[in-house]
Amino acid sequence: MPSLPPVTQALILINVGMYCLQFVFGFVVDRFLALWPVGGGFLPWQIVSYGFLHGGVDHLIFNMLGLWMFGSELERLWGQKRFLQFYMASVVAAAGFQMVVAFVMGATYPTVGASGGIFGLLLGFAMMFPNRVIVPLIPPIPMKAKTFVLVYGALELLFGLKGWLPGVAHFAHLGGIFGGWLMIRYWRGQPPFGRR
Repeated sequence: MPSLPPVTQALILINVGMYCLQFVFGFVVDRFLALWPVGGGFLPWQIVSYGFLHGGVDHLIFNMLGLWMFGSELERLWGQKRFLQFYMASVVAAAGFQMVVAFVMGATYPTVGASGGIFGLLLGFAMMFPNRVIVPLIPPIPMKAKTFVLVYGALELLFGLKGWLPGVAHFAHLGGIFGGWLMIRYWRGQPPFGRR
């Protein structure tokens, strides 16, 4: 069980603290900090703040478990600054994807959760440790990290296109993966940011 490096620990504490605020002040917190569609209550800071809110204690626990499992390893590898940049890039990209989908679908409901950032961390973990064997909770089958991300990404795309598991922001999850991928390519000087 990896220990908690400082940024990962801070992110977990902020998420838990924000969940407590939601529990006490519910509607007010969600109204101003959840990610609302453009024209439906959107405020600029929501592209970040939504990533610290959650729809229930189970949502919070699973996201914080992912943050601990994958974030701890990546923060130790990349250092605090680079890890935080990567995580926030994933959160913001997830918000962008979700806003586009909400606009196209005419959605009027808000989005909350750190899942976009967590999916970015999954991608980062798979790119840094592709052959590391992990055992996901669902399904509890050992698989390499690169296989896990491909399977989860494909499932998110399928669920999003088919409309399965309503209430889950599947395209935000895909946006987090995309944001993480772009950040790594930026660091490596790869297209569309330059050449090796």
